[in-house]
Amino acid sequence: MKILIEPITKKEVYENIDGLILSLKDYSVQSINYYTLEEIKQIKENNNNLEIFISMNKNFMNEDIKSLEETLKEIDKLDIAGIFFYDLAVLKIHNDLKLKTDLVWASTHMVNNSKTCDYYYGKNVKYALLGKEITLEEMKEIIRDSKITSIVEVIGLPSVAFSKRKLISNFYSDLGKESKNTITVEEKVTGDNYILNEDNNGTGFFLDKLVNGTVVIKDLYESNCPYIVLREYGIDKDVFYELVKDTKDYINNKCINNEYIEKYKKLGDFTSFFYKKTIYKVKKNG
Repeated sequence: MKILIEPITKKEVYENIDGLILSLKDYSVQSINYYTLEEIKQIKENNNNLEIFISMNKNFMNEDIKSLEETLKEIDKLDIAGIFFYDLAVLKIHNDLKLKTDLVWASTHMVNNSKTCDYYYGKNVKYALLGKEITLEEMKEIIRDSKITSIVEVIGLPSVAFSKRKLISNFYSDLGKESKNTITVEEKVTGDNYILNEDNNGTGFFLDKLVNGTVVIKDLYESNCPYIVLREYGIDKDVFYELVKDTKDYINNKCINNEYIEKYKKLGDFTSFFYKKTIYKVKKNG
C-alpha cells in the first residue's frame, strides 16, 4: 500500500512517501497551494523516486477548452503518474488525443460503487479516488471487485462544497468592509463549524473537523488497497510530517503496531463515514 500526500508546506524534497498530489494553478479548486507546470517539473526533478499526480479537478467552461487541451498536451510530456479529474472534458480530450498520462476519476460523491468504476476503467481511466461518503466496507468491496485502482483518503478536512461565486468578498462588500480569504462560519442547525476559502476560482467549504482514518489503515492494508491519501491541511506541519513517517513505518511493518493507533488518537475520533452508512428516507407529507 502506497502513501500519497497533498502538502501545503512547499518543500524541495519529500521523504517517507510514495507520491504527491499537486494542484495545478488555474485548473484545480479547493486546494491551499497551487503549482505552475514549471514548479511541478522542478518538484519532479528533485523527487524522481516519487509518483507525481496533478490535480485538475476544476469544472471547465466552454471558453476553457482550448487552454485545457494545450495544457493536457504539455502534461503528457512530463511522464507523471496521473491526473485527478472531475470534469468529463478532461476524459474526452485525453481519449480524443490518445494521450498517455493515466487518469484518476475524482468526481467526489459519484465514486461509490464497483460497476461505475469499471465503466470508467473501460473508458481508459486507471484510478479512482473513492467517495468520502461511503463506508469502509463499501470501499473494500470496490477494491476487491473493481478492475480500477482504488485510492482512499484517510486523513484530512472533508471538502463538502464548492461555489464559483466569490461568497466571502461579496459578503464583506455588502457590509462595506475589507474582505478576507478565509473565514469560519457556524451552521446553526448542527452547530458544526465550516471553513470557507476563497480564491480566483471561487469559494470552497471544508468541515472544520479532521477525519482521523488511522484506525482504518490496517483494514485497508489487509484488503490490498493500493493507495491511501494524507492531506496536510488542518494539521500542524510538524505533526503532519511525523504522522507521514509513522504511517510509512506502520505499513512497512504490516500494520501490527498498536502504539501507532494510540499515538494518533490525538488527532481526534472523527471517522466521518468509514463506519456510518448514508441512508436516504422518503418523508411523507403530513
